[in-house]
Amino acid sequence: MAGGSNFDFATDGAKLFRGALRPCLAELEAALAGLPSDEAGVRVHGIEALKPLLASTGCIGAVAASALGERAEPVRAILFNKSPETNWSLTWHQDRTICVKDKREVAGFGPWTVKSGMQHVAPPFELLAKMVTLRAHLDDVAAINAPLLIAPGSHAFGRIPVGEVDEIVRRCGTKVCLAEAGDIWLYSTPILHASESALAPTSRRVFQVDFASEALPGGLEWLGV
Repeated sequence: MAGGSNFDFATDGAKLFRGALRPCLAELEAALAGLPSDEAGVRVHGIEALKPLLASTGCIGAVAASALGERAEPVRAILFNKSPETNWSLTWHQDRTICVKDKREVAGFGPWTVKSGMQHVAPPFELLAKMVTLRAHLDDVAAINAPLLIAPGSHAFGRIPVGEVDEIVRRCGTKVCLAEAGDIWLYSTPILHASESALAPTSRRVFQVDFASEALPGGLEWLGV
């Protein structure tokens, strides 16, 4: 299992932007201050103070724009907090759903689910392959505090059947995504990833945002952040 910051986005599907969040870390913390602090994950929507940070010219949005161009827009966000009270593990998987405003039957989109009152749907894989996911770190994530694990290059394998996940991880290997407060990790949204329970859990807050640069078909609309 390898660690470090020597990632290439094109080949690995992940890249560390060291310190990219630091200029607006205090603003991000203030914007998220009203959210529950005792939940493992809180879906984030409708906080006006986040908009300038997530715009393509903001300190978070600019990282997405480096991969998607200036049309990059935030389409879903979750605040994770792995703490002594909310310490969990996550098996290897791909993220496979998007969040939209309303349910509309469109070919290739489904099944549908509702999470925290928000409509989610599994889109065609080609759409996910054009998206990126950012993890903006509000706290340090050392090796003992459950850093995200990725299988570098797994984003290039398309939609991976559950029964083939372990084999793809074995073929790609595993890298550890350590971080300091103020760092941002950029991922290809379909990359295989996992997380173990923290060995010495403290507050480990991560603001995760999905970005896209294309409109949805058939009258579907991104819910946005």
